[in-house]
Order: sequence, then structure tokens, then C-alpha cells
Amino acid sequence: MTTKKKRMTLLDGLSAAGHAPPAPGSSMMSTNRALRSARDAVDSYQVWELDPDTIEDDRIADRLDVSDMADLRDAIETNGQTVPILVRRHPTAPDRYLLVYGRRRLQAIRNSSKVQTVRALIASMGEDAAVRAQISENMARRDLSFIERALFAQELVETGFGNQTQVAEVLTVTKSSVSMAISIAELIGRDLIRAIGPAHGIGRPRWEALGKAIQTGRTNPDRLIKIAETNRSEAEESMLVGDSLAQNEPNDASLRAFEAVFKAAGVPDSPAKKVKQAPARKPKLSVVLPVEGRTTAKLVRSDKGVSLDLGKGPFADWIESNGQDLIEELHARWIQHREG
Repeated sequence: MTTKKKRMTLLDGLSAAGHAPPAPGSSMMSTNRALRSARDAVDSYQVWELDPDTIEDDRIADRLDVSDMADLRDAIETNGQTVPILVRRHPTAPDRYLLVYGRRRLQAIRNSSKVQTVRALIASMGEDAAVRAQISENMARRDLSFIERALFAQELVETGFGNQTQVAEVLTVTKSSVSMAISIAELIGRDLIRAIGPAHGIGRPRWEALGKAIQTGRTNPDRLIKIAETNRSEAEESMLVGDSLAQNEPNDASLRAFEAVFKAAGVPDSPAKKVKQAPARKPKLSVVLPVEGRTTAKLVRSDKGVSLDLGKGPFADWIESNGQDLIEELHARWIQHREG
């Protein structure tokens, strides 16, 4: 099954049109069958050239920052649009479409003076199926930050897509992780999260710590929003003109905004773990034991004790075979020496 999934086309994984969410406990196999049958919703796999102005985007927001389009626009202008977007027909307006996924590609082409049309697949699907296709595409990404995924889950619940259990099922995560992510998003608030931005690299523990600090009421959320907006704006301006960043300062505007808010909120630093001082080790003492002028063994003494290194050879093999007798003989000689 894994091999087949790897071979599935873009549509196999993303255009889950016209299918209800899998019931709790249903198998992954039945879900895959539903995804594969959804390919019939696409107009014969034909890629259409559409006017970007005929496409509306009323989807649930799943990205906090889609403004940086210059690199993507330049790539499309140079190499063409290699991956089509997915749209569905508008339910009431002829010759108009609703975006299913491909927001950044669509926006990049809208910002281009060289590319006039967008390559798109047209699917016949309802609103519920379109949301599922967006979820599938969302899950396939690796560049969404923790807080972007938390907001996405929150909006899925609030827009009536399903409860936390159903959202967790379609996102293929546990209900507890969805519940915790939504709880963190609610503590911090959408306005502050949007002011900070995606903050890639900041995981659940630090967002949770920020939420708890805000929950105590010791800080004003409006003040934190202004701090986030100011720091992010200054960071974007400094990076735009190529100013050098201060030492240890992140080179991502939203990261700098998060760190500024985190500090202003008075989040206590994690207590440093006490590290036991290891006792100073005595240097190893090594003594060569020659026999008939040749190095036969090496005696090494360290904190852990004494070891005898015989290397390889027939003598070492013989010692190994007679080790028990030899150690008993040496121990007896030591007793005799101690008592004598």
C-alpha cells in the first residue's frame, strides 16, 4: 500500500471530491479507495489556461504569510508554472471559479507582468469536498508551522466542518493534539498570532508558555500586538535593505517578532538543569610489559581499574583459553604476598 501511495499522482492525494469523511475506525484502505475514485471529479485531467481574475479565493486560511511572492513569481516567469492549481466551478456564476488549492501560485501569477494566465485543473465538487482537498494538500506540506496548523484546525471546527474528533481524523492526528493546539490558539488570540506570523521553528512548548503567560493577565494583549507589529516591520525593512542583523538575532521577521513578544510577556526562562560536576579523572597510566625484548602486553590503569592488553597472537589466544586458571593462580600469589 505504501508503494502505491508514493506512485499516486497529485490528484490522487488531493482531490477527494464528493466523499464524506471516513467514519471512526474505518480503514486507511477504504480512504485510499475514496481518494482514487475522486479523480473522476476532475475534467478529464485536462489542464486549462484560466484568467486569474476569474478565480475567487474564499477558502479557510491555512497560511499566516503569503506576501513573499517574489521568488515564486520569478521562478514561474523563468521556468513556467509546472504544477497546476485546482479550482472548482462557481455554483452560481458562469465562467467563474473558486480556488481549492494553489493560493501562492495564483497570487504569484497575479503579481506577474509577464504571465497572463494560470494553469488549472477544474473539479466538480461541493464545498465540503473542496475543504477536504485543501486539507489533503495541507497535510502534504512540510512548511506549515505549528501555529499555522493550530489556526487551521481551529477554523475547521469554528466553520462547522466538524468537531475536534472529526477534524483530528481527517488531519490524521490525535484528538488530544488538536484540542491542545486549538486551546493554545485561543489563549494567544488570532490578532496576536497574525501580528507575529508563522514563526517557523517555534514549536508547541514555547507557544504554550506564551499562552499561559497571557492567561495570567499580567500583560496587555494589545500591547503585545503592537510590539509584534513593530518588531516584524523593522525586521522586514532591515532585511530588505540588507542591514546586518545583531548577533544571535533570527533572520526571519516573524521569529524576531515572536522573540520580542515572548520577552515582553515575561515568560520565565526554563529553569536550568543542575549538572553534576563529574569528579576529575585521573590520567591513565600505561606500562609496557616486554618479554625477551619485545612488547608482549600493555598494562593500563584508569579510574575504572586495571586492564591488560595483549593484542593479537597465539599468546593472547592461550591466555584467553586458560584465563580462569591463571587468575586463580595470580590471586593465590597475591594472598601469599599480602600475608607474607
